Amino acid sequence: MSVEINIEGRNARVTELKREGNLITLQVDDEIYQVDALKVGEGLYSVLYKGKSYNIEMIDAGSPRHYTVNSFHNSYQVEVIDAQTRYRMSRSSGDHGESGNTIISPMPGKIVKIPVKAGDQVEAGQTLIIVSAMKMESEFKSKSAGTVKSIHVSEGDTVEANKVLVVVE
Repeated sequence: MSVEINIEGRNARVTELKREGNLITLQVDDEIYQVDALKVGEGLYSVLYKGKSYNIEMIDAGSPRHYTVNSFHNSYQVEVIDAQTRYRMSRSSGDHGESGNTIISPMPGKIVKIPVKAGDQVEAGQTLIIVSAMKMESEFKSKSAGTVKSIHVSEGDTVEANKVLVVVE
């Protein structure tokens, strides 16, 4: 399982590679860590790493997937950004996974329909692509008028998160 974690503005991709009881092998970006982690209470964890012991407290910060994480010396604001959270963020931000006028898939899904083709003139608010993800179909629309420069997928394709789908200039 892989998630993105934002810690005080720094994003890191964290992947659990292996788990044997309390022994966990994690990949954080390009680094591999082997830790012995044990949940000792509600939101309390004991972690051993390279012979050092760390006590970690995770406190729900009042909104989904947001935590205040305390160690003996430091306190961090942490947000867990999994595929579902990334999808919710893109839907609630109003930009529907767009960066400029580039449509980017906010999470893995399947391309249902592409009602435009490269070279088409489009208006602001015009549907460029429909993606099915999490049993819901989402229409991604152009932010502004322009010309469809490129389409990087075909109907029926399965796409990963953060894949460029359509570019309008």
